[in-house]
Amino acid sequence: MNNALRITAFAAALAATFGTAYGVGRGVDPMVAAEDRPAQRHTGHDEGKGGGVKAADRTAGGLQVSDRGYTLALETPTIEAGARSEIRFAVKDGTGRKVTAYRREHGKELHFILASTDLTEFRHLHPVRAADGTWSTPVDLPKAGGYRAFADFTPAAEGAENLTLGADLAVSGAYRPAPLPVPRTTAEVDGYDVALDGELRAGRSGELKLTVSRNGRPVTDLQPYLGAYGHLVALRSGDLAYLHVHPNEGGPGPVVSFTATAPSAGSYRLFLDFQHEGKVRTAAFTVRVPESDRGASGPQEGGTGAPAGHAH
Repeated sequence: MNNALRITAFAAALAATFGTAYGVGRGVDPMVAAEDRPAQRHTGHDEGKGGGVKAADRTAGGLQVSDRGYTLALETPTIEAGARSEIRFAVKDGTGRKVTAYRREHGKELHFILASTDLTEFRHLHPVRAADGTWSTPVDLPKAGGYRAFADFTPAAEGAENLTLGADLAVSGAYRPAPLPVPRTTAEVDGYDVALDGELRAGRSGELKLTVSRNGRPVTDLQPYLGAYGHLVALRSGDLAYLHVHPNEGGPGPVVSFTATAPSAGSYRLFLDFQHEGKVRTAAFTVRVPESDRGASGPQEGGTGAPAGHAH
């Protein structure tokens, strides 16, 4: 099958292997975020206090399955590629009980993200919570291989902070790894063109501007999605450290801007969610941050961006 690797009974072990490869990385500072409405900032992604983790790494989201007394328990560690499946999971507290009370942020109690370890597949899902604290969501992933599941939430318990926990998911089928898409300044999704301008710099904040157009005309009537005109998830290539940002003041288009700081040199994959005419689309970009802060660190010139999925 042209070097295809069939993931069968060893899918769960493969997921654990991916977790080992991608679960340890350099420190990540939080990106600046927004409140549960356009043009306001959100400060929920604060520095963590996970024991045994380097101080710089405490700000990284999704690198740990457990943090500050909470654990992401993925009850569906393996699903099949190309088939509609249901993913079930729970967040457990320090006593092992499933958490049933959360603070609502951006209109939801919990945000659930799936990304393939090669960063070519992405889903922002909206699971439903049962009374006992079990979350579930349907999903159809066309590509086999290792994935990382991220749960972004804030428990309702007094003093609880925002957390992003990560767990490994294996998708069985013919596994064909893909290289990280090359950096580009434009992405096309569902007839929309999104242009990326600005620099992502190591250790220093910078502004990223994303301009949405269709048929050569700027889109000036973007609709709020989860309380904002755009949502941006950034994943660091290699360890899949999770960074979630929301827009600066502005809107409703065509420009959605974000202030962000890259914690280190390396490659990052950016996924922009925006809503227009009642439908959410996702545009994806690859950016590279050099070791030095000198010079441009944004995407290089190129054609259209690689596709990214979005589910509801």
